[in-house]
Amino acid sequence: MTDRYTAFRALHRPGRPLLLPNAWDHASGAVLAAAGYPAIGTTSLGVAASAGLPDGTGATAAETLRLAALLVRLPVLVTVDVEAGFGEDPDAVARYVARLAALGVVGINVEDGRPDGSLADPASVAATIAAVKARTPAVFVNARTDTWWLGTPDPLGQGLLRAHAYRRAGADGVFAPGVSDPEEVRTLAARVDAPLNVLARPGGPDLDTLGRLGVARVSTGSLLFRAALAAVRDTAEAVRAGTDPGPGIPSYADVQAMTATRRP
Repeated sequence: MTDRYTAFRALHRPGRPLLLPNAWDHASGAVLAAAGYPAIGTTSLGVAASAGLPDGTGATAAETLRLAALLVRLPVLVTVDVEAGFGEDPDAVARYVARLAALGVVGINVEDGRPDGSLADPASVAATIAAVKARTPAVFVNARTDTWWLGTPDPLGQGLLRAHAYRRAGADGVFAPGVSDPEEVRTLAARVDAPLNVLARPGGPDLDTLGRLGVARVSTGSLLFRAALAAVRDTAEAVRAGTDPGPGIPSYADVQAMTATRRP
């Protein structure tokens, strides 16, 4: 596992960002692994929606653990979105992350946004990060701050305060979903002494631009899951209309070959 942790950390290169696509089930992870991505993450929205549960409420701890157990069988490094940690007690969160690490997971995302649209006390988030790092020091903790995502006044100032607190607690990287202004991205990358992760946004800066701004990791978040839902709808509509659903749809045999990693 030490080599896997080291390999994952090495993928975070400011200026040459890691594109981290996010899977929501074994099949989506297998497709991404087959496409040659060296690492994949999970999307909490996709995991929750697939189980008929709300996202961001701590309801998918069991589903996330089951998915992680499947994804680590693939020839790819896996990092897992644990929302806010699936609990308020730092030691309980640390025990949960240790279970993920025992499966072979190399990283996690932990966020400070809460279901009611508020931000958690940064000291409590820092305590959770410290507990996780104390129990599983090699796991790459990507600390997510939702100051942009939740529309907080002065998101850059608040985001920097939180990023520095999380970094002092042991976070290995900082994730700021929602930030897209190039100067704010540049400032974050320059003033946080850890790899900066941002969210890919249609119409936003592309990978090359984000790299020039100092970004080390770009996640797709729930984008692929939402695009897949659109493809399901559009393909069904094409069949109903009697039109060609389009090229690129994998065959039955293709899917079997990509996803059958377990014996019955």
